[in-house]
This record gives sequence, structure tokens and C-alpha cells, in this order.
Amino acid sequence: MKRKICIITGTRAEYGALKPLLDKIKNDSCFSLQLIVTGMHLSTEFGLTVKEIEKDGFHITEKVEMLLSSDTEFAIACSMGLGMIGFAKAYERLKPDILLVLGDRFEMLSAVSSAFPFRIPVAHIHGGEATEGIIDELIRHAITKMSHIHFTATEKYKNRVIQMGEQPENVFCFGAPQLDNICNFNLMNAEELKNELGIPVEKEIGVVTYHPVTLEKSTAEMQITELLEAIKHFKEIYWVFTFPNADTEGRVIIEKLNNFVKDFPERCKAYISLGQLRYLSLLKNASLMVGNSSSGLIEGPSFELPVVNIGDRQRGRIRAKNVIDVLEYRKEALINAIHKALSTNFRRSLKGIKNPFGEGKTSQKIIEKLKTIQLDENLIKKSFYEILR
Repeated sequence: MKRKICIITGTRAEYGALKPLLDKIKNDSCFSLQLIVTGMHLSTEFGLTVKEIEKDGFHITEKVEMLLSSDTEFAIACSMGLGMIGFAKAYERLKPDILLVLGDRFEMLSAVSSAFPFRIPVAHIHGGEATEGIIDELIRHAITKMSHIHFTATEKYKNRVIQMGEQPENVFCFGAPQLDNICNFNLMNAEELKNELGIPVEKEIGVVTYHPVTLEKSTAEMQITELLEAIKHFKEIYWVFTFPNADTEGRVIIEKLNNFVKDFPERCKAYISLGQLRYLSLLKNASLMVGNSSSGLIEGPSFELPVVNIGDRQRGRIRAKNVIDVLEYRKEALINAIHKALSTNFRRSLKGIKNPFGEGKTSQKIIEKLKTIQLDENLIKKSFYEILR
């Protein structure tokens, strides 16, 4: 009998990370894929990226509308409640054998919270990580404690999940699945990418992805303003902005980016969603990345890409030596860091660096484990693992 595996996706980035797994599960006779799409995918404001999923050939089993048209604390909390109701209805109808989720966003917390009354085993990807500046830190660990099978990206994160009381035999370090895309896609070269995006051939490319720091209140406007003031200084760079996720104060950042593009149309462009092929091709051909996205830390090393990481949104996450951390939200500090990232010496120092998140062979390992692991009461009835000293 096929295992009914239910996968949930709510954002463009997490869908990109899940796509290698989705491809393999879809074509594996051992599984019946149930795909639930929610969150930003169903929002016109964030590019209605559900269309990209359909274009990739996946049948969407269920759509769970949960995202309110607001970025306030109240709206996020209400969205979580709506999500729980929607996921409960979906599970009642679909009756999955196992639920697979990735990461640390509020959409996934709603999905997993709705699953445990149904006694559905949960497999969680990217547990044990630390991002101490955002609410994702709390959500990630909460999901870990409600999950039964854990696929971590590094040994350190595996040990951290075990430290949280999870049984070692159910914790597997297989790497970050999104790195599989780098191997799977035929990425564009610089000329192809610039033609695709309309970037002047003679310009170097800079990528900017900046998200709200959700454990801070009313700081987004100041932070993005300082960042944009620093970027103005580098007229030789053509800047490609990607929009933030649906988080508290995200709209402030989007408004500032849109205004910047209107003021300097010859120097930059902004995208709601680039899609995985164009985004990874962008990282491959860019001279640097600036912002506070996990992408700079996880995918960046595979391209030997200099990354200026701002603030403490990614504080605690493992990083390779391609990352230049700037804790101060000051124009001068950012300008200095960007100069360093663009310097010949720094770029040379990144030649041959190893990505701490793996080599792009994660999905198949996860698939094999999902085929063989016993989905019984021993898995569902969790006991706390004590580390004896």
C-alpha cells in the first residue's frame, strides 16, 4: 500500500527547498503525494506563486486560505488561527499517513498544531537551527517538539535536536534539501541572466533580500532606510531586490523598495518572486548579496558568493567564511562591509570553500528514510531522551 505523504508549502523560498523532494515523491511508486498550498502562495500581493507550483506540474490537493491582508501582530495571530481551522478540515478529508514540513514560519506552526489531535506523525526539516532575532526561533523549536522524525542540515543541529529530548534514532543529518536544486537545475550564465532580467551587460550584479526582524518592534523602516542609503553609494552595481515574506512590518520594506526603484530605475529592479531557476542563477552570477536572508548562509557558500549579513536575524546560524556580519544598522558600516565584499582579496579567499549545509544530495536520503521508518504507536508516543552526564 502506498504511503500517503502530505507536504505543506506556504512561501516561495520554502517551496524551492521542497521541490527536489516533491519531484522524487511524485514519481515514486511507494508514495501518494498530498500537496497542501497555503500562505503567501495564495496571495496576489506576494505574486500568487501557486501558479508556479502548478506550472511545475504538481497537483494541488488542497488550498488553505489563512493570510490576512495586513502585516500587524494581530493579523499574523489571526492568520495562525484561520490556518489551524483550514488544516484540520484538510486532514479530516485527506487522512495522511505522515506530514512533512520544512522550517520555522507561523504557517507551519498552524499546520503541525492541527495535526497532533489526528495522531499524524510529523517529519520536520531544518530543526535545531538558531535565528535569535526573529520569532521563527521560537516556532522552529516548538515544531521540533511536536514532530516525530527530524531531518537536520548539520551535525550541530542534529545534536541540538537530541539535546531537546528527541530520540537519537529518529534524528537524521542529511543536509539542506534546497542545495539539491543547484545540482538539478541548468543554471543560466551571466549573459543569459542579464538578458532575461534586462540588466545592462556591463554592470556587476548585487542581490538584496531584507526581511523584518520580527522580535523587534517598529525597526523595519529605519533599518531598510540605512541599507538603501548605503546602496546608493555603489553606482557601478546593478541591484536586484527580492521582496520580504509576509511578516510583521514587511509592508514598510516593500514600500521603501518600490520607491527606491522609482527613484533609480536605471540602477535596480525589484521582484516579488523570481522562481528558483532565476534566483539561483542570480546567486551564481552576482558579485555579492546584501541583507539578512538565510539564503546567503545556506546557498551562498555553494557559489563562493560574498554576503553582507546585517543585524541579528541570522544570529546563531552556522555560517561559512563568505559571510561578513554587520551588526550596526548604519550607512557607514554597511558601505565598509560592501567594499570588503567586493574586494579582490576577499573574493579570492572564498575559492574552494566548503558549504557546511551539504553538497546537494539530501532529497534521496530523506525519501529512503520516509519509505522505511515505522509509522506506529512507538513513534507517536514520544518519550523524552535524557542525556546522561
